[in-house]
Amino acid sequence: MLEEVFQEVYTKFKLHFYQSVFQRFASREATLTTVESFCMEGIMAMGEPTIAEFSRMMGISTPNAAYKIGSLVRKGYVEKIQSTVDRREYHLRPTQKYINYYNISYSYLHTVIERARERFSPEDCKKLEEMLSVVSHELMPELDMLTRVQDEAPERAAEDANAEKE
Repeated sequence: MLEEVFQEVYTKFKLHFYQSVFQRFASREATLTTVESFCMEGIMAMGEPTIAEFSRMMGISTPNAAYKIGSLVRKGYVEKIQSTVDRREYHLRPTQKYINYYNISYSYLHTVIERARERFSPEDCKKLEEMLSVVSHELMPELDMLTRVQDEAPERAAEDANAEKE
């Protein structure tokens, strides 16, 4: 039963995301292909990865990743930010254009969370948060790289800010 309910919730979130993507195609608002949408999802989840980190995480070659990133840069969804620590390295940062796109898609997540807060007690919500945290941090070791890149993003931003001051 747990598997079925977990799959049902996961599927509903995916379907809502797909609806958002296809609605943009219907209104000609979207300029991202489906693959580019998935790339942007990965970049957002990773929190300013390098092209090499992105390619490793997605399991594609670095040249293939660079090609996809180049298209996203040309369309204005990603900017490449040169590291002030290692000038040979560039980090991928979603632009405000993509963040606006992303926020529309992910407003549903916030809607569901608010509904859960209204439906369940604070204790139940806290327990759900703890359980999901364990699932994310302990039961999904295949994505440890994702967590590492996310954890390093604020440090890199601080290092870059300090280097710019000098």
